[in-house]
Amino acid sequence: MLRLRILSTVFVAALLAATPLRAQIGKTIIVSAGSEVDHQLNDINAATDPAAKLKLIDGFSAAHQEGDLQVLADEQYVNFYLNAKQYDKVFEYGDKLFALDPDNFSNAVNMVRAANEKGDTDRLFTAGEKASGILQRFKAQAAPSGTSPEAWKAEQQQKLEAVKENRDYIEQSLVSAGFQQKDATRKAALLVRFANLFPDSPNAGQALSAAALTYQQTQNRPKMLETANSALEKDPENLSILLLLADDYSEKNEQLAKAEAYAKKAAALCDTAKKPEGVSDPDWQKQINLQKGLALSALGQIDLQKKLNPAAVESLTKAAPLLKSNAAVYARNQYRLGFAYLNLRNTAGAKQAFTDAASVDSPYKGPAQDKLKGIAAAKAPAKKGS
Repeated sequence: MLRLRILSTVFVAALLAATPLRAQIGKTIIVSAGSEVDHQLNDINAATDPAAKLKLIDGFSAAHQEGDLQVLADEQYVNFYLNAKQYDKVFEYGDKLFALDPDNFSNAVNMVRAANEKGDTDRLFTAGEKASGILQRFKAQAAPSGTSPEAWKAEQQQKLEAVKENRDYIEQSLVSAGFQQKDATRKAALLVRFANLFPDSPNAGQALSAAALTYQQTQNRPKMLETANSALEKDPENLSILLLLADDYSEKNEQLAKAEAYAKKAAALCDTAKKPEGVSDPDWQKQINLQKGLALSALGQIDLQKKLNPAAVESLTKAAPLLKSNAAVYARNQYRLGFAYLNLRNTAGAKQAFTDAASVDSPYKGPAQDKLKGIAAAKAPAKKGS
């Protein structure tokens, strides 16, 4: 009788809580039931005293230094040191295990868990990279000899489904680590790295969106544009990215046709967006109003750039009440509106718009006040000569 051992028990977590699950991807070792090796492994698993268990593992490793049984030995070491929370030892034996069995998905999960518990972000992403490569190679693997493509596809699907919880754990671990970074540049880079490692993950679009917004905050426009366009390729209806690009292009007077299309699409999405669970009606309305206002303000700025001042006034006027919850974008919108009115020689409209822009604390307060002084000076009667 033969007993099939699929490398060791793996620990999976919804976030950081562990639950055992067999990996089913990687090298498999066939051990005869009742054999000496089988008895040795059973003794290791039955041992409850840590010192005694480690001594048994050492003995097993020394007796089986060659071939696949050393895979089982290194696996036992990884699990022992993981339970003992000796994370550097986990990494040491995990690396040895990968050298013998590069596609050991169980090992990747255990390495992720160790890095998680230690708080080692670099190790975490290295292990995540290993897991991603294992999954990609497994998906691309051709049917073994004697197995039909249909049967192999079904077997692959079954194995991938069996490791879904582990994959989810790895993805959540990497995403969480990325978001927790205090350094904005590192945060964005790790989120992009995650999205590249797991492009099919439902978290990939969210990670790219957050990275693009982070690059915008650090004023790294080339990286922001690169990341935002990647996010839009993944999800053409990504509202936050549509607004980000429409705003950026309109402000920089670049790719105005694309900016206009993005702004119009964003405005339409605001009209049909559904409130997520757990968000209150007032908070949702505030969010949608702000997003719709940003879309309209971008359209107004585009019309300003194209010297279509009546259309600019219309869009910017509609945007104003929607943006009042955010002083900075409201002031910017009114500052733009002031210029649109000036271009139409509507002094009263311009004065009111600049007054609105100066009424809130924002970077536009000073410039708006300067424009009001200019309007006042232009209207003042010329002094008569003496």
